[in-house]
This record gives sequence, structure tokens and C-alpha cells, in this order.
Amino acid sequence: MLKLQQINKIFNEATLDEKVALDEINLELKSGDFVTVIGSNGAGKSTMLNMISGALSPDFGEIIIEDTNVTKLPEYKRSQMIGRVFQDPMAGTAPLMTIEENLAMAYSRDKKRGFKRGVDKKRRELFKEALETLHLNLENRLNAKVGTLSGGERQALSLLMATFTQPAILLLDEHTAALDPSRAELITNITKQLVEKDRLTTLMVTHNMQQALDLGNRLIMMDKGQIILEVEAEEKKELTIEKLMDEFQRIRGEKLTSDKALLSI
Repeated sequence: MLKLQQINKIFNEATLDEKVALDEINLELKSGDFVTVIGSNGAGKSTMLNMISGALSPDFGEIIIEDTNVTKLPEYKRSQMIGRVFQDPMAGTAPLMTIEENLAMAYSRDKKRGFKRGVDKKRRELFKEALETLHLNLENRLNAKVGTLSGGERQALSLLMATFTQPAILLLDEHTAALDPSRAELITNITKQLVEKDRLTTLMVTHNMQQALDLGNRLIMMDKGQIILEVEAEEKKELTIEKLMDEFQRIRGEKLTSDKALLSI
């Protein structure tokens, strides 16, 4: 479903501020894979997601989604294949539009545009059924402006919108980091439910090591723009935070300290 082949990205090349953001990144996700990505600040995690979504272009390398080379495809065209949820609950929705209007936009993402009603009786029933799965009573607030929702409610809606059309790839960019613990747990549970329901191929970036261990069937660790560790399904079941930190020290020769990664132990 997704291949990254020798992806490189350098910011501010040949200046004093030069930074190697991605260095020879190779990664492959099969259909239904749920890969969690951990690493310290500046490891290249979000840059990698921006490459996949088309927000950034690689200096070198190729990005392939469903056997289509999308390396030079603009972000708006890739959006038909990709669903994404950001860290900021405000980023994935239109605050001045209603819940049903936001859902109508998400529903039309992979469809031809034309002059017709965005919300009709059939679609409204579809939206209600989808919202009921969140167990937040949003199905009874279809005409509420999204800007009036709490951060947790808004992030849950963003998740639903991102998965509504069953995208080829779902990208989750630290999508629980800005929430309080109870809301973060709610969104984590909803994530698991939505991904498992449609077996969505998912790549999730997180600082939370325990979340990375609890979710998904594979795990990768990044540092300084490189993938330094890949853990497959069976091995992942036996992993602990302590083992992950030991692996980082073995590979890099230094400890992964709490100021380099926000750990939830």
C-alpha cells in the first residue's frame, strides 16, 4: 500500500542552518498494517508524514501509494488517497461550519465535484450512523458549529472525517498529544476501533512510547532523520518501554532521556 524508497530531505542546504531531516528512508507498509513511529524531537517523524501527504517534496527518492508513484503529485490530488489527523484539534475541521457540513466535505473527498446539495436525507442518515459509533452524542448535534465542540470531540470528528472514505493510507500525527489524559484515552480507543473496523493501513507518529506499544502490529524508531529500529508483530508483543530504551542505547551508544522523548511510563 505504501513504499518509501531512499527518501532524503535537507533543509537550508549549504548554510550554517543546514539540517538533514530525512536520510535514506526506506519503509514499506502492506495492506492493513498499523505502524507506530516513535523518536525524539527532530527525529524526522512529522517530516516523513509531510512527505507522504505531499506537503513537502523529497530532494531524492520515491513515494508509491497503491502501486502509483505519487512523488510529484500535489497534495490536493494525494488527498483522495490519504486521510490525516493532526496534533492540533483545530487543524482538521472548519470551525464556522456545522458538523454535518464538515462531514459532507469529508464524504466528497474522493468523489467528482458538481452542483448538488452537500447534505440530503440519505447522507444525513449516513452521518448519524457514523457519529453514533463515537458515543459522544454528536449524532444529535448535526447543526452545531464545530467551533463550539471540545478539543476531544473535535479530534474525534477529525478522525471520523479522515477515515470516512476508507483512504488507502491513514496518517496520524501525534493526534492525542494536545489532549488531557482522559480525552487522549478516548481518542486512542476510537482510533483503534476505526482502524480495525475497516483494516485501514495506518502510520501513526507518537511521543508516547506506551501508546506506540499498545497500538498497531509494527513499530519503528527514528533518530536524526533515520529509521534505526524496525519491530515486527511477534517481537512487538514482547516489547516494553525499558526494552525500547535499551535498544536505543545499544544502537546509538547513548541513553534516550526524558528530555529527548516525552515518555508515559
